[in-house]
Amino acid sequence: MAQDSAQQAPAAPTTPARTLLPMIVPALVVGVLASLLFIGVSEAAEQLQHVLWKNLPDALNIGRYSVLWMLVMLTATGIAVGLVVWKVPGHAGPDPATTGLDAVALPPAVLPGLVLATALMLAGGPSLGPENPIIAVNVGLALWAGRRLAPRVPGGAWGALAESATIGALFGTPVAAALLISEALAARQTKGALWDNVFAPLAAAAAGAMTTTLVAHPTFDLHLPAFGRPGWGDLLAALILAPLAAALGMAAVYAFPYAHGAFSRLRHPMLTLPAGGLVLGLLAAVGGHLTLFKGLDEVGALAADPEGWSAGQFATMTAVKLAALLVAASCGFRGGRIFPSVFIGVAFGLFAHAVVPAVDPALAVATGVLGMLLAITRQGWVSLFTAAILVASPAILALLCIASLPAWLLVTGRPQMQLRADGTPVR
Repeated sequence: MAQDSAQQAPAAPTTPARTLLPMIVPALVVGVLASLLFIGVSEAAEQLQHVLWKNLPDALNIGRYSVLWMLVMLTATGIAVGLVVWKVPGHAGPDPATTGLDAVALPPAVLPGLVLATALMLAGGPSLGPENPIIAVNVGLALWAGRRLAPRVPGGAWGALAESATIGALFGTPVAAALLISEALAARQTKGALWDNVFAPLAAAAAGAMTTTLVAHPTFDLHLPAFGRPGWGDLLAALILAPLAAALGMAAVYAFPYAHGAFSRLRHPMLTLPAGGLVLGLLAAVGGHLTLFKGLDEVGALAADPEGWSAGQFATMTAVKLAALLVAASCGFRGGRIFPSVFIGVAFGLFAHAVVPAVDPALAVATGVLGMLLAITRQGWVSLFTAAILVASPAILALLCIASLPAWLLVTGRPQMQLRADGTPVR
């Protein structure tokens, strides 16, 4: 009976190749340019970070990551970004607490301020990544240029190409973009064959990923000890750690509207952002310099020596980084939440390994990242993908898929770490 029903079910209508072919060149162009913009902003931020955190304190004979310098730099970063939000046309875009990976189309006049605010944030040390603002900038530029150079292409297509291209560039692989696109299409109940819908965005993501790979040589593999054949103990650990990490992330999600409301009462970016920077400096004084910045390089430092810190130190870094992410996302810094969430998940996993050495470190890290990302991003495929590429072990995939089920039950239907314009959480 089931087989007969399946045979009678109508197939999704497919798109002729002549309709898809004209999108290849625009997709490749958008992919390359989106990646180059991401690389350019990242490189400029790294150069400025080198000046602010190495050259300047050395010239002043101050410890690079002394408590005094961390307080000064993070407060100064708040002042600098506050000036951009206050004075630069467009005010660096909308309140970042109301934005996610799904970027809205911003007017071209807003984009320079958003790029500047993002670069200052990345260099100054707040715990946010580049993903949200870079996606927004690329979407805005693609729509602006596309409407002038190819007005017959629907405006929504340019946004999808730019978003996919940027995600491919961020991760150095088009797989993350493909997973995110398929998840978005399922949520929108888009008609037509899946691969017809993802054809052009996947081409853009591939171009963006290849450009980043050839120019910047990114890697996400933490080079942890290889995970062997999974056993029953590994399954139990995965089923425990992923929901625990998700529950920890949900604590920040529930606190998010309250933290945002507290900073909003200051009413002016020259008050909210410096105040947020000062709080971040105080948190860094507790957690140490590894809890600064977006967290990708710092994750590598943790994974390079999993036995180099005690369980208490890993617990402190986990709590401080989670609090830093909450503050940075609440007070107005322009940035995304994926990369700092990865750091939190890694620190949590290594804490679990330190407490129970029998728990494999690669498994602990992967499940910690999985649970944390599910809570913070609510993106199932991207969470699974990110957790998997950090440990580069095919044997762990089945465990991650199983562990995602109880973690997802814990987070689904609950508030997200994103607010509406009226300050209420998105569900």
